[in-house]
Amino acid sequence: MTSPIRRLPGALCLALLSLFSVQEDFLKIEASIVPRKLSRGEEGAVLLKLSLHEGIAVSPQPDFTIEFKPCAEVNFPKNFYTATDLEIETVVREEEESLDLEKAIRIPFTISLEAKKGSHILEGRVRYFARSREEGWCVKNTAKFFVSFSTRPGAVRKGP
Repeated sequence: MTSPIRRLPGALCLALLSLFSVQEDFLKIEASIVPRKLSRGEEGAVLLKLSLHEGIAVSPQPDFTIEFKPCAEVNFPKNFYTATDLEIETVVREEEESLDLEKAIRIPFTISLEAKKGSHILEGRVRYFARSREEGWCVKNTAKFFVSFSTRPGAVRKGP
């Protein structure tokens, strides 16, 4: 079956993009960091729980990405993550493939050895294509998230 993205005429898709550029949030993000207090050199993870409005799906193509704003205290292995990088599974509902966002997404990181003691805020965003099969539209959207964490003054000790 043809994707609804391809079924919509180009002019209609552009009109929908401008209509939705008022930025309706189709995706709600609950973000947390575990553990909440970290030492220099310690490993942690960002946990993202994503939920969608009823009747909305997130397309696996074009790319779904999670990006983080640079933060001196946190070192990520990559600058951005795709659904494939994060091993997010897909599901087929009503003959259309979409991302299965039921499970929390875990993205590991390490606290910088030069991290300053105190409270910090990590900012990020999720870029995605939302679609409604019922209403026959698709739209590119971005959802931002913020999460706070603290760093301790000392570094993690390695070994005995």
